[in-house]
Amino acid sequence: MNNIKSKAIAVILTAGILNCISQAAEEPKAWQVGTPIVTYWCGPSLTDVVAQQMKEGGFNLVWCTEKELDVAQQHGLRAQLTDGLLSPATLDNPEQRAKLDALIERVRRHPALYAYHILDEPSTAQFPALRQIVEYLRQLDPAHLAYINLFPTYASNEQLGTKGDVVTAYNEHLSQFIRVVKPELISYDHYQFMKSGDMEQYFLNLSLIQKAAQKAKLPFLNIVQAASWAPPVRVPNANEMRYLVYTTVAYGAQGISYYIYCCPNHEGGIANADGTPTLLYDALKSYNREFIAIAKELQRIPFLAAYHTAMKEAGCTPLPSDAVFQLKDTVPDGPRGFLLGLFGTGEKPTHVVVVNLDYTAEAAATLSGPGKLEVFDALKDEWTATKNQQVDLTFAPGGGTLVRIQK
Repeated sequence: MNNIKSKAIAVILTAGILNCISQAAEEPKAWQVGTPIVTYWCGPSLTDVVAQQMKEGGFNLVWCTEKELDVAQQHGLRAQLTDGLLSPATLDNPEQRAKLDALIERVRRHPALYAYHILDEPSTAQFPALRQIVEYLRQLDPAHLAYINLFPTYASNEQLGTKGDVVTAYNEHLSQFIRVVKPELISYDHYQFMKSGDMEQYFLNLSLIQKAAQKAKLPFLNIVQAASWAPPVRVPNANEMRYLVYTTVAYGAQGISYYIYCCPNHEGGIANADGTPTLLYDALKSYNREFIAIAKELQRIPFLAAYHTAMKEAGCTPLPSDAVFQLKDTVPDGPRGFLLGLFGTGEKPTHVVVVNLDYTAEAAATLSGPGKLEVFDALKDEWTATKNQQVDLTFAPGGGTLVRIQK
């Protein structure tokens, strides 16, 4: 009799455990970056030809409508969904909200879906409404990102919805965005290449975004310039694009986006109006893969600091004389010098991304560290060990290299 009871209890317990496991398996997971993001702004409709071009170009996140999700899946691409229903105003209209619910129910299990596009460059006055739509999407589909992109530092106080000088107004804008909207990713755009020269807030913007993201424990994405849209603006060349890619990853970004892929009334970009690739596309085929490889290596290693050997712009912190990693044989009076992005745990740097900030010329330097070093080949996705505590590095214009202390 006792044996029968024991078996019955065991069956009940087993059933209960299996039920709990089944329920846990069905619980939707929260969104995570996964493979570092390479995407774009303003692209053509997603056909098989376009999707194949983007795949070959090293892009892994494409913009599409609901009908185009299958195309993205067929080419192994992640998709950011665009739809007029993905707006805070939808929640104020019961009929529109029902349509949004139906849309989410249709797409949320689609293998290609990665994110919902919500809004570009909102003012702080829009943050409460954005929080509502972000929370609503998170309740119905926590596995996919609600994507919002922010202004750059050179936006006016009226655009930002905050007051004060550049740093004060922008930091307040970021603080309110994080506190009110509660995003899962910080995205922003900054375009500095003018025909008269470079604007001087690029590194200031990078540093302010990085600090805000790190404090909030959020990943961030940098939208960089790949086109001209007005007479004073110049189209970046391949070396300048490399510079944008490597400076972005050196500050710890987990995503990069290009403005634009292909758009009317723009010069440059990644593809022409007829769909043929530009020279930037050819360059980005390599740069995009390098960005993903390096960002993936650094994905779980905390960013510690970014130091500059020569640049004096706002946001550029000089390399300390007692820094763990040091550069030798550099030109001390060079106008741009090098950037060192440090990563590690417990405030002890173990990895460094070294970037040649001169996008007009090749450069060379000797990097020294506290132990034997290893150099990462981003195209081969492999490490090569050295025999000592220093390594000679050569850089393409605007190029960079990831180095670590041997384990």
